[in-house]
Amino acid sequence: MDLTALEIFRAVAADGSVTRAAERLGRVQSNVTTRVQQLEEQLGTALFQREGKRMVLTPAGESLCGYADRLLALAEEARQAMNPSQPGGRLRLGAMESTAAARLPTPLARMHAQWPGVALELSTAPSRQLVEQVLAHQLDAALVAWPPPGLEPEAPVERMGVFQEELLLALPSAHPPVSTPADVQVHTLAAFSPGCTYRQLGEAWMRRGTQPSLQVLELASYHAIVACVAAGRCAGVVPQAVWDLLRAPPALRLVPLQRCETVLVRRRGYQSPALDALLALLLEDSPLAASTWVTAT
Repeated sequence: MDLTALEIFRAVAADGSVTRAAERLGRVQSNVTTRVQQLEEQLGTALFQREGKRMVLTPAGESLCGYADRLLALAEEARQAMNPSQPGGRLRLGAMESTAAARLPTPLARMHAQWPGVALELSTAPSRQLVEQVLAHQLDAALVAWPPPGLEPEAPVERMGVFQEELLLALPSAHPPVSTPADVQVHTLAAFSPGCTYRQLGEAWMRRGTQPSLQVLELASYHAIVACVAAGRCAGVVPQAVWDLLRAPPALRLVPLQRCETVLVRRRGYQSPALDALLALLLEDSPLAASTWVTAT
C-alpha cells in the first residue's frame, strides 16, 4: 500500500468511476483497475462494489477513505515542509459561498500571480460542514463564520480572524420599520442548510421576538434568498459584502443585524508555506491584520 495506490483509490472513490478517475489522473483505465485490484488483494478485502459502470464503496472502502485522506494530507504537508521558503504543491481551501464570491477573487488572483506553483482547490459549503471537512483531512483550511460566545462549535481546530462581516436582515420592501425582533411580521426565514452560522444567528434573533413557529425555507444561493424575500413572504440574512455585489438589487428593507467574524481554521499544528502565503494575502487589506492563531477546544 503506497501513496500512489491511495491516490488512485481516492480518485475512484470520489468519481465513482474508473473511467473518470483515469481521465482525471492521466492514466489508462486498465492501470487504474489493476492498482485498485492490487490494493484490495494487499488488504484482503473488497473496497468497491461494481454496480454496472459505477464503483460504490463497501464498508471497508468507506473506512479506508478516512485513512487515505489523512495519509495523503500528511504526505503533502511533508513535501511542502522540505521547501519552507517556496510555496508550492496542493492547497485545499474551503469557504462559505459569500466569502468565495465577495472576498476571495482578488487574493486568489494575487496568489496565482505570485506563487504559480501552488495548485489551489476551492470548494464551498456551510461553516459547520467546512470545519468537519478540515478535521477529516478533506480540506487543509477553511474560511468560516465563527459564531459568538455560547454558539461556538466544539472542534479541536486553530482559528485566526481575517474579515469582519456586517450582517443585514433583509425584509420585503413593504414591511414596516424594524427596531427589535418583535417588530418582524414575517414568519419564514430563507436560509442555507443547517450548519450555516448566518442561518443560526438569524434564527436566534427572530425567535427572540414573537416567532415561536418560525419556518425555515432552505435555499442554495444568495440570489435565491434575495428573490424569495422580494416576493414578500420571508426574511433573509445577507452579508453587506454580498449585497454590494448585486448589480441591480431589489428595493428591500435592510435592517442591520450584527457583525460576525470570518476566520481561517486549520487542524492543530498544521502548517504549510502555501497556507502561510495565502494567509498573508488575505490579511493585506484586512483590519484584523494583527490577529493571531487561537486554539478552539
